[in-house]
Amino acid sequence: MPDVFHYHARGDGKSVALALPFSLDEIVVGWGAVRDRALRAVPPEFTRAEWAYLALFLDPAALRAVPERAFGAGQACPGEIAGVARPRGQVAVWLPSNVSLLGPLTLVLLSLTGNPLTFKAASEGADLTSAFRAFAISALPASPLRAYLEREVSVVAMPREDTRVAALARSAMVRVVFGSDAAAAAVHALPHPVESVGISFVDRHSEAWIHPARVDDALLLTLARVFSVYGQAGCTAPRRVVLLDASPDEAGRLRDRLAELWPSVAPRPPMHIATQNVMARQWAAAEGWDAVLSRDHAAVLAVGGLDHPPLDAPWFLGVCAASSAAALRQLPAHTQTVGLAWQGDAAAKALEILTRSRARRVVPIERMHHFLEIWDGSSFWRAAFEELEVGS
Repeated sequence: MPDVFHYHARGDGKSVALALPFSLDEIVVGWGAVRDRALRAVPPEFTRAEWAYLALFLDPAALRAVPERAFGAGQACPGEIAGVARPRGQVAVWLPSNVSLLGPLTLVLLSLTGNPLTFKAASEGADLTSAFRAFAISALPASPLRAYLEREVSVVAMPREDTRVAALARSAMVRVVFGSDAAAAAVHALPHPVESVGISFVDRHSEAWIHPARVDDALLLTLARVFSVYGQAGCTAPRRVVLLDASPDEAGRLRDRLAELWPSVAPRPPMHIATQNVMARQWAAAEGWDAVLSRDHAAVLAVGGLDHPPLDAPWFLGVCAASSAAALRQLPAHTQTVGLAWQGDAAAKALEILTRSRARRVVPIERMHHFLEIWDGSSFWRAAFEELEVGS
């Protein structure tokens, strides 16, 4: 049961009491200790890019800010208590097959809610959630975070037709589903508590928008790092790069320099990936893209127009020159993230994109994969709490 109150300013001189089963600061300190250990060793289940991103995600300052952004600035001495937020109960998370890192990231964020967590591992793909939980437990001394991970967090692997899947839905006060539209619909169609909350994170499109004046090696290296974490598998990874108000020749020069820099970011791929990329380059050429391979065949980088057909190839990245108006007009309706490198008033450009398109977020390119309490237009972290009114 919740037994520690954390107070947050509501904005009208009154306070919200966040009721948790532990001191939030002790949990954040625990994740900081895990981060310190993570900086010294990479578990075999993770790539270096995945592990580096996860270590960055464990920044204590960023984690402390999560409840403040959700409920207001923290207070040592509260004002009049106008509301209480308490953990909603069992949270069940259905993980995707293609982006295994989402499990550890979601575990970290939801651990701050104090709810019991059950993760259904995907039937295919690596189970990074179990590996990360085990690493965190081994990195921690006896502490509130270790006790929470041991007692309240579980990861189960089972096929979708297993009767335990239906049982999980019946017990969950919050259902978080990563996957296709069909997968999310199937989970939410299972019998579940009437007052439970369902949250879906389905397939999305993301892209990077760059002003030509911002192009330099540092930006291109950032772009390569962001793409190389997931390739096209990640819904927050750029499916294409749009060079705004530029010429095709400028797009070609960006593509060529990106190909030259790629080996400094991406390791030599396994033979089967390299072979797939050779085939993808040929496929791209057949579709009208001006495509090249980076060294070691680690990625396919191609120049084309916004109307060129997208390629469903994991390590294909298209580069298009287009006017700002055309880029907005042809931004897909299922766009999640636009990674923006703008010369000028970036905030105004971001507002233009968000108000004139269906994009859910506009962030700097280096933050395309970085999410906290709000994700894909949903305040899913806050949804893990019941919010109760207190009258006086």
